[in-house]
Amino acid sequence: MWGTVLPSVHSFNLPTHGNQKDYSMAAERLKNHPRHRDYLEGVSQSQLEKLHIILRDHLQGFSLEHSLASFHLDPDEDLNKLDDEELARKKGQMDELFEKNRKHKDDPDFVYDLEVDFSKPIQEKCSWDDESDDEF
Repeated sequence: MWGTVLPSVHSFNLPTHGNQKDYSMAAERLKNHPRHRDYLEGVSQSQLEKLHIILRDHLQGFSLEHSLASFHLDPDEDLNKLDDEELARKKGQMDELFEKNRKHKDDPDFVYDLEVDFSKPIQEKCSWDDESDDEF
């Protein structure tokens, strides 16, 4: 027993309720706190926010799969049905994805006037289309 060194336990106090702004501010305070700064300097703000949301969901009884699924963007998801917090999180994810895929002038594969041909799906004619053609 003598000479055995136990690892120190580091505890964090995180608010587990609130909105996206609260999570962002809590993550920023945690990252800038003198006691935690050395441990968290390599962790991004968004990672801390995600961790905070996962912890909050866990305390509310949600599974890890549920929490992780909420971070994925579904192009068919109706964003009008989301609450303000979820909508802000989804918009933040879309902004991150846009910046990741964005091409800058200095990028080696940047093309100034890129033209992309999006094939148009064949549209079915409606009865009112036929009628309006005759009138003109």
